[in-house]
Amino acid sequence: MLKTRIITALVLLIILVPILFSGSSLAFTTAAAIFLGAAMWESQRLFNKPGAIIISLVWSLAFAYLTLQTTNFSLQTLFTVCVLFWVFGLIPSLRFGLPSIDSFASGLISGIYAVAIFGCFVAMSFLFGKSAQLLLSVLAIVWVADIGAYFVGKAIGKRKLAPSISPGKSWEGAIGGACLVLGFATLCVFLPMLSNTFPAKLYSHQGAVVTVLIMLLIATASVIGDLFESLLKRRIGMKDSSHLLPGHGGVLDRIDALIPVLPLAAMFVAIWGLS
Repeated sequence: MLKTRIITALVLLIILVPILFSGSSLAFTTAAAIFLGAAMWESQRLFNKPGAIIISLVWSLAFAYLTLQTTNFSLQTLFTVCVLFWVFGLIPSLRFGLPSIDSFASGLISGIYAVAIFGCFVAMSFLFGKSAQLLLSVLAIVWVADIGAYFVGKAIGKRKLAPSISPGKSWEGAIGGACLVLGFATLCVFLPMLSNTFPAKLYSHQGAVVTVLIMLLIATASVIGDLFESLLKRRIGMKDSSHLLPGHGGVLDRIDALIPVLPLAAMFVAIWGLS
């Protein structure tokens, strides 16, 4: 399993890193549209929806059109809507549980989650348009939070964060991940070579207090995204969202924490002009 995971990760890196640093909007949009389509297909399966392939294709085409064409559509509005959808539509499910999979309420949540996934990829494209380093730094915040949570939780984790959803997560791990995120943000702020990163730009525009609060908010959002996808899989009895990425599961399994984070970060970039 470990060998398969490593091989898959290396293949993805070989494909995606050159695209990320190519500066080509067409190449980036094409790759992102493919992964968006896969994520949408997996999402529809988690909600037991018919026509998953057709629905995923429609979302991918809409993404490509929005990102490659000049439109009057307000991206800031989309990012804000995604954040509100999480706050009022998806996060409550972590407290109260999901409705029956065949109910109208479940269909409504399915639509909200689809918009959230779409907004995540649009935010990814938006941040890429600013700079590859800006996008990578937001992704790195989530990766750092996940790494910190894993190792701290493994070492000292005792109090379960959400035992009925994801028994492996602990409060100690979540706090450890948040602390590591603050450490990463500090490096970004004080190392000149990282001056184009999200934490550094946030610090230069809004100061230390706001930067700390936003970093903690993003760390929290990453945990929420992970837990929500785990809740969806638990309801339908699936271990992975798919087997598209050998050794890793599905695309959603890899980006679940990014789905609430990227629109959130992009919203702040758009509102405060962090570029």
